[in-house]
Amino acid sequence: MLASLRLVSALVLAVVLSTSSDALHIRRDAAPITLPFARRVNATGAAKLLKIDQARAKTLKSRSMGASAFKQSAVFNVPASNQAVEYTTTVSVGNPPQTFNLLIDTGSSNTWVGAQTLTNPFLGSGTTQPTGELVEVTYGSGFVIGQEFVDGITLGGLTIQNQSFGSALLSEGFDDVDGILGIGPSDLTCGTLVPDVTGCIPTVTDNAFSQGLIDAHEIGISFEPTTSVGNQNGELTFGGIDPTKFNGPLNFVPITSTSPANEFVGIDQSITYGSGDGTTVLSATSGITDTGTTLTLLATDAFNTYQNLTGAVSDANTGLLRLTPDQFANLQSLFFKIGDNTLEFTPNAQIWPRALNTLIGGTSDFVYLIVNDLGSLSGEGLDFIDGMTFLERFYYVFDIANSRVGFATTPFTDATAN
Repeated sequence: MLASLRLVSALVLAVVLSTSSDALHIRRDAAPITLPFARRVNATGAAKLLKIDQARAKTLKSRSMGASAFKQSAVFNVPASNQAVEYTTTVSVGNPPQTFNLLIDTGSSNTWVGAQTLTNPFLGSGTTQPTGELVEVTYGSGFVIGQEFVDGITLGGLTIQNQSFGSALLSEGFDDVDGILGIGPSDLTCGTLVPDVTGCIPTVTDNAFSQGLIDAHEIGISFEPTTSVGNQNGELTFGGIDPTKFNGPLNFVPITSTSPANEFVGIDQSITYGSGDGTTVLSATSGITDTGTTLTLLATDAFNTYQNLTGAVSDANTGLLRLTPDQFANLQSLFFKIGDNTLEFTPNAQIWPRALNTLIGGTSDFVYLIVNDLGSLSGEGLDFIDGMTFLERFYYVFDIANSRVGFATTPFTDATAN
């Protein structure tokens, strides 16, 4: 896939360099600042949710294996919307501003727009400057090849100057969003520029901090469970945290040192099922936290243990595990031990919101589980992904400056909304 994309990128670059901006019309194939956002149903194949998440997990692992004190001042809160399988936020680019609805992703770090356009919207723009480079990123559910530009980007009340972003020329797998807001580690951008394959790109968080717009080099993330699509119940806080979004202590752990999880927002954790000593589902190991993955994925051996403990069966229509009402009544909590702290993932947190069953190709009155198979055995250095459905129950902080991750309980940790 990567080799073929490099060939396509080279061909696209040749076209870009030899074509006037007026003639270029390329179709696509397919301080803290708080930003609200929405959770989104991915219409590219909601019924294939598990396959999409597993493909993303495989891409995250293969990418890495192939690659050689918070403050509360000057913060910006940005709203985000819950669209069922992902969260999105509105971002404005350039002057006059063009507005895009972008997927929020801690599992990647490039920001790009234009997935829903048929032409490059920035050619000939007054403030947007091309760099002469292409941006090329592969995701589990698709890819993007676009031109790199530099301009101002606005998120909520935060305007970041001279921010690099891609404008899609070719993209696939993003039918319902305009692109990606990449807020993961900046090293994930290295190697995404063509022809300068050794170059890296500062993320929006990096530039906000380096430009003195925020006092802390970190981002706080608040998700909440929902029973409706498009609910603006999320928030990104650039430059700090929002204490109104959590009700327990905020505990930090270092980014894991284990490869390849350490290249992402990776942590070490173990998981048990049931109160007290419980039954070990996943022994202490490394994995990642990821807003761009919908489900909570466990290494195959751990997933098999979980399935046996719950008695769930695989549902042919959704690919998710399914419980009978009696089995759900007997479902026990999962306990995620992260550092010196343990987070309880309640039975209700483990199920897909039943009001949204039909949006993923399910049956309205069935009980589906959001814990599923990563698609590889444990012991590979990335043995779990704590995805969006996990993060909806806890406040989440990516402290870039101190290479650590924070978690706290929220009013929704024990919610029974699902």
